[in-house]
Amino acid sequence: MAEFAVSAVTEKLTNLLIQEAVFLDGVRQKVEQLKNELRWMQSFLKDADAKQEVNERVRNWVSEIREVAYDAEEVIETYISKAASQKSWDLVTKPIHLYKVGRKIEDIRSRIQDISSKRETYGVVSSSQEGGGGINSANERLRWWRQPSPHVEEDDLIDLVEDTKALLTQLSTVEPRRRVVSIVGMGGLGKTTLAKKLFNHSDIKYHFGSKAWVYVSKEYRRREILQEIIKDVNALSKDETDNLERLKEEELMKKLHEFLEERRYLVVLDDIWSMEVWDGLEAAFPSGKMGSKVMLTTRNKEVALHADAGCIPHEPRILTEDESWELFHKKAFPGMACFPPELEKLGREMVVKCGGLPLAVVVLGGLLSRKRNIREEWDRVLHNISWHLIKGQDRISGILALSYNDLPSHLKSCFLHLGLFPEDASIRTKKLIHLWVAEGFLPQEGEETAEGVAEKCLTELIDRCMIQVGTISSLGRVKTIRIHDLLRDISVTKGREENFLQIHCGKKVESSVSQSTKSRRLAIHTFYDRYAFLKQSAPHLRSLLFFNREKKVNIVTNQLKNNFFKLLRVLDLDGVRVVSLPSAVGNLIQLRYLGLRKTNLEDELPPSIGNLKNLQTLDLRYCYFLKRIPNVIWKMVHLRHLLIYTPYYPPDSGHLRMDTLSHLQTLPYIEAGTWIEDGGLANMMNLRQLGIDGLSREKVNSVISIIERLRYLRSLSLLLLSEQESFPTIMRLPQFDHLHKLCFNGKMKKLPDPHEFPPNLVKLTLYNSHLQTDSISKLERLPNLKVLILGNGSYNSRELVCSSEGFPQLQVLRLLLLKGLEEWTVEEKAMPKLRHLVINRCENLKKIPEGLKLVTTLKELKFVEMPEQFVYRFRTKDLFKFKHTPSIKSTTDIFETGLGSRQNVGHQEGLFI
Repeated sequence: MAEFAVSAVTEKLTNLLIQEAVFLDGVRQKVEQLKNELRWMQSFLKDADAKQEVNERVRNWVSEIREVAYDAEEVIETYISKAASQKSWDLVTKPIHLYKVGRKIEDIRSRIQDISSKRETYGVVSSSQEGGGGINSANERLRWWRQPSPHVEEDDLIDLVEDTKALLTQLSTVEPRRRVVSIVGMGGLGKTTLAKKLFNHSDIKYHFGSKAWVYVSKEYRRREILQEIIKDVNALSKDETDNLERLKEEELMKKLHEFLEERRYLVVLDDIWSMEVWDGLEAAFPSGKMGSKVMLTTRNKEVALHADAGCIPHEPRILTEDESWELFHKKAFPGMACFPPELEKLGREMVVKCGGLPLAVVVLGGLLSRKRNIREEWDRVLHNISWHLIKGQDRISGILALSYNDLPSHLKSCFLHLGLFPEDASIRTKKLIHLWVAEGFLPQEGEETAEGVAEKCLTELIDRCMIQVGTISSLGRVKTIRIHDLLRDISVTKGREENFLQIHCGKKVESSVSQSTKSRRLAIHTFYDRYAFLKQSAPHLRSLLFFNREKKVNIVTNQLKNNFFKLLRVLDLDGVRVVSLPSAVGNLIQLRYLGLRKTNLEDELPPSIGNLKNLQTLDLRYCYFLKRIPNVIWKMVHLRHLLIYTPYYPPDSGHLRMDTLSHLQTLPYIEAGTWIEDGGLANMMNLRQLGIDGLSREKVNSVISIIERLRYLRSLSLLLLSEQESFPTIMRLPQFDHLHKLCFNGKMKKLPDPHEFPPNLVKLTLYNSHLQTDSISKLERLPNLKVLILGNGSYNSRELVCSSEGFPQLQVLRLLLLKGLEEWTVEEKAMPKLRHLVINRCENLKKIPEGLKLVTTLKELKFVEMPEQFVYRFRTKDLFKFKHTPSIKSTTDIFETGLGSRQNVGHQEGLFI
């Protein structure tokens, strides 16, 4: 980490010398010397970083280097911030400031020289002095010989037949009152994995009419838990679901209790930590129909007995050596039938040292899957495992630390950053990528964008089994990720040691985190009235993230007014009840990320946000009360992601000047307006995603003629001004070979012919297009189409026919609110690759097509709010025809089968792609 810290600071000093030359005039030479000395120091750090785990003196030496690098960054950035905000930088004040910053730079250089003099004393020598050994050692550390895909189901479970059988018996018993089935054991034993297997088991999916899965964790919030369960079991009507946030906790409890009272249900509460948590939720779970169950996983047996003393908690056994070996084989050499014989002895020795803990075996296998298959590398891992595991009871943390230590320095920063998120958080990958870019964690890779590098880093962490895939998009992209609580413990502990992060949980700082006032990143997880600690931490903070959504947070505005956060790069207030931002927010000239999603901002933003010339991401989504955005966005010349979608009362964005935003990559929603004609769109040469609302017929062709030149554009959404408007008959789309996703919302008198679509189109979404029968014959001839969403008003005919050999590449089909559809025919050999099908509120559709039973690739079939007659017919006449389909779900009460919990399908699903 010290190596990365110094590298990041030297690069930043280089950029500042170029970008802020006007302010550094007078101390430029001193800054150059400081940069060069830090760069020289960096050459000794790679080996030192590796040695610090086993040598306390080296660890202290490395820590000193890291801190001096941070202090150097702070001195220069503080000076630039002061210079940029100084109203009068005259002949009197400038020399004074230059003298002060010059003295500080000399002090830092003196510290560097003092640290350097200790180098040989602590045995940290250069590569040349070692005869190249340091370089060779570094080159041998990571050899990536394959790239397993993260977009597959995890195989982290060895089938414990007896455990599974015993728990299935408990879950299947039909008793008059609701019972609690508990899985108890230490962290890493596989409790959650076993619970998931049971939840998705074929014997279970037909047994319960309603199912829900919810993560609880130590940061338990009853309101959020109740909301998640209500969503999973679909306990509310659509109108009530839209108002879910407004319901009080008592109302949520009552709604859930009343809904479950008439049903046989299974609710899984994953990772309960205290009896108080159960006491707070128990009243929501009635006896329901005979056989209803609650299943919980916990590390505390007392919690399980407290929930239901009549049910003996189940404690999964540890893996045998053979089972551990089987799991290790899967993770270290996925897809390979035979284990390399020359490595088997070493591998079996390592597996024995894992002590039968599944998580330890999985992490170890993931680590070795990235190593070269030579004895020297495996022997080195075995040696390190032995060192870590002699610590005794804390064996698993040694395994996890080993995996962390093997990460390259930039991946260590990315991994430590995950510790800022609450336990069991479902982390949106797009947001995470934007945060990593804002933090400056990522190395430059040729002409690859920083976002592209960040996505590679994310994939690498998944491949190393350091993070887990949460949800996956229809096109196979990872939408959310999770980090296991034990791995998160590593990130929090390491982050604290290196002043990388601090986490605040109410009146106390998280137990494993000290109240260091020099931490660079601070996450607030629970509301606290005073926030006195912020004043001390503020001068050093680079990132401030809030995850507490219970109450209004005035401290943000107060601290901003007092100008405490001068060097802040990230300010994320996602979901915090902030009514207004003070104009002092404009003083945060180092800010790269400003997250205001789902805040209570009213009226308009302060015009001073135009001072944030370094801002990369501005997230204003779902700011329902925000009436207007000041016309200063054009000043943010480094803006990369402008997110302003608000579904009910969107701010008037069409008037904004945007012709300076040449770095913009993401603009998923904006109103049509003068910004298009004034050169705004034409200058967005780096745009990847674009969505424009309120287009007239005349403006459509104008927009299309402009975006023809946007060669990086991958996703385009066009929404017409009114129902009276219609898309032009000819839109000149075939030359857009770079476009992969298209969304049209508006009438189409004539659907383009197949050759008139972008040739590489993989996803098409249509709303209100009023297509007729002949349109389907055009769509099914699109050669690369993988996802088709026919939304509300998109198709008017009563009959839908999918012809033989039509839709050759289609994998996902969603039919949403097609009220006129009555008959659907699927001919033989149509949609040969279909995997996921959703039929949502097609109220007049009589039955599922007979031809679908021939589509053997179908993995998921989902019905959302379909008529009772439709679902009844399927259950009684058609269900047996789909035995090859592992997941069949319905949100109605008649039946529900399948894998996982239900996901909401919104009435405008896919509208902004």
